[in-house]
Amino acid sequence: MSTVQSEIAALEERLRLAELGPDPTFFEEALADDVVLVSPDGQASFDKTQIVDAHRPRKGPKFTRVEMSDVKVIDHGAAAVVTCRGAYAGPQMSATLAFMRVWLKKDGRWQIIAGSVSNPE
Repeated sequence: MSTVQSEIAALEERLRLAELGPDPTFFEEALADDVVLVSPDGQASFDKTQIVDAHRPRKGPKFTRVEMSDVKVIDHGAAAVVTCRGAYAGPQMSATLAFMRVWLKKDGRWQIIAGSVSNPE
């Protein structure tokens, strides 16, 4: 495993834990201000503020289980592409989703600059 792959794997684990937290601070730091996120319907409709707000603590946990599988990290030097599946369960829902994220290292710091989520069925 390359250094980039190790760094991104650690960030992906922090992301998983931030989903469980929930931890909006992680998303505030990890998402680039100009991040492009594509929703399951193919629309680039989410912005950083919506994602951060969606991870603010409410009355109880959003998710009680977040498990990632099939994680692949492709090292491109100052960038990395991650593909994975996530199994989510919580009081309001359960789902399995497929993700693609692009991490970019800029000014010594990794941030997500693009991503997509889809329903794998």
